[in-house]
Amino acid sequence: MTELRIRAAGPEDLDAVLTFWKVAAEGTSISDDRDGVERLVDRDPEALILAERGDALAGTVIAGFDGWRCHLYRLAVHPDHRRQGIGAALLAAAEERFVRLGGRRGDAMVLQRNERAQHAWRAAGYVPEEHWRRWVKPLAD
Repeated sequence: MTELRIRAAGPEDLDAVLTFWKVAAEGTSISDDRDGVERLVDRDPEALILAERGDALAGTVIAGFDGWRCHLYRLAVHPDHRRQGIGAALLAAAEERFVRLGGRRGDAMVLQRNERAQHAWRAAGYVPEEHWRRWVKPLAD
């Protein structure tokens, strides 16, 4: 099997990432477009982490740190590459980044209906906090 490579995404990767999420990610967000992801990479060039196997994009995670909290988004592994340790490798890279930046706790947003993802997060040592509820308000049409 080809070696797994973990690296930060660059501007040249963004179209491939957006296409990848349509296949590998569950659900979409208001910022899942070229402008939103471009702003992320411009603001924090190490936040979007990619896993590649050969020439193929195999997985992604966004490891956002605002100086106070560590947030994980878009942990996604291509269906053809699941159950091969790619999600664990991405989370390890994200957690190492957080520790390096002084973060103390990572949190992830996981769709309630996405049981596969819930299992993966639990296996990685994360637990749900049922007493919290996310509140959102779109800021643009």
